[in-house]
Amino acid sequence: MTKKQIYLLLDSKSAPLARGVLETAPDGPILQIRVLDGKEDEVAQHEVIQLVGMESGGLAVQCQLLRQRGERISLNQVASLGSEFRRNLRVPVKFKSFIYPLSGIWKGRGEVQSVDISCGGIAFYGQYGLENGETLEIVIPITANPLVLRCEILRQQTLRNNRAFYAAKFVDMCNDEETLLREAVFRVQLEDRPRRSGAGNGDMEEER
Repeated sequence: MTKKQIYLLLDSKSAPLARGVLETAPDGPILQIRVLDGKEDEVAQHEVIQLVGMESGGLAVQCQLLRQRGERISLNQVASLGSEFRRNLRVPVKFKSFIYPLSGIWKGRGEVQSVDISCGGIAFYGQYGLENGETLEIVIPITANPLVLRCEILRQQTLRNNRAFYAAKFVDMCNDEETLLREAVFRVQLEDRPRRSGAGNGDMEEER
């Protein structure tokens, strides 16, 4: 039996709308999607749909909605979004976690609070002291079983009270880790939709 290909459907501003199952060949000009969770009428209100596959190598395309028939919609592929679109799709999410620096002068365990996460990296608040280029391990608790992923600090900004904002990219992830993280990011995208719709453009906010 062929494994169902689950996709995330987003609007033109990359806000999540629903999940769907691709029922036609991914390389055809017209795609048929069976929308899940009773969201077909909501999806049908949008002319432009971004379709992003959960599996590695899956489609990431911008489409035009052609028609709706019950829970199924037909989409015309307009443009490729590229593999980096899926990887960099950020989700604002807050959770407390721990980091374990692997380089630099900071040793031991540190507590952090996430700001947002994608399949490619994470932003978080933590104690001041990490420098650009340092590597560390961070616990990701939003997956079915917590993951410990290695990442590299890309940039940091000092805040008050000896705190800092950090942006980091994940490195050295295996395929299984990337799949688990992608599934979690997609799930949080849908679960967090009401709050995210008013979250602005996702730029860094001052820590509260």
